[in-house]
Amino acid sequence: MSWLLICPPSGLCMFETLLASTGIVALAEIGDKTQLLALMLAARYRKPTPIILGILVATLANHFLAAAVGYQVAQLFTESTLLWVLAGSFLAIAAWTLVPDTLDDDGNLAANSSPFIATLIAFFIAEMGDKTQVATVMLAAQFEYFWMVVCGTTLGMLIANVPVVLLGNFAAERLPLTLIRGLAAISFVIFAVYCAWQAVGLAQ
Repeated sequence: MSWLLICPPSGLCMFETLLASTGIVALAEIGDKTQLLALMLAARYRKPTPIILGILVATLANHFLAAAVGYQVAQLFTESTLLWVLAGSFLAIAAWTLVPDTLDDDGNLAANSSPFIATLIAFFIAEMGDKTQVATVMLAAQFEYFWMVVCGTTLGMLIANVPVVLLGNFAAERLPLTLIRGLAAISFVIFAVYCAWQAVGLAQ
């Protein structure tokens, strides 16, 4: 799938894959329901270490599955078709990012468990079908370096959620959510434009 790379296969390109995956998911996670879940779990248990470890393990497992789906999706289409699918998907995620999220009852699914188990279960379930999971699928379909996508998206989740777990409402209430959602949407639009530009180039 080297034709989808933004740069030639190299250590630099692996770093760019990691950086892009980290940045996009970190921005998309701000104000997301899983961030609200992290805030709720932190307030309930007041034990940041097991909560952060639960977020880490749940995200690694969830995003590994999402990236695997993205890799398989990339094998199903021709180069041009996949690029147009990715462009449309990134535009859809851009619009989705601008919509404020709400928290479901995922935090109550393991209310009687330890902080680690409760976070692991709640986060894994809450992340299913979430925009950061969908973004991981699309990033894995676009970039060749599977593990860099998994590590980058997981790192992005930690960057967004660890401060909330450690600082609680103090961190969450002071974030410029509208600005951050706008930056995330712009990032997804840039990816969409890049994919469309690549698709047009293949058609010429």
